[in-house]
Amino acid sequence: QVQLVESGGGLVQAGGSLRLSCAASGSFFSINVMGWYRQAPGNQRELVARITGGGSTNYADSVKGRFAISRDNAKNTVYLQMNSLKPEDTAIYYCNANVRPSIAIMYMDYWGKGTLVTVSS
Repeated sequence: QVQLVESGGGLVQAGGSLRLSCAASGSFFSINVMGWYRQAPGNQRELVARITGGGSTNYADSVKGRFAISRDNAKNTVYLQMNSLKPEDTAIYYCNANVRPSIAIMYMDYWGKGTLVTVSS
């Protein structure tokens, strides 16, 4: 069993900042890529940012220069620092990770339950 638990969502005014955290727990050998996705009402889920085990990152064009993804491998945790937030950033943010469970021979895709970020104007 592998679980991802997000935290840090909330209500913030436009121009403000917020930091999301996602901690992986359970029995697993390793975690490969971790990322953050978001889904606004009536829209499809989209990639926000991702980070490899070695620390390489990529971002959606809409958040470049404003968001920063990082990870603490010792804590099995990924973070998303969100600055200069805009109303269009409002969405449910989901944590994603490619994890090799202890009882498995390949990596598997896991999702958190999501945390709501609301940016007011």
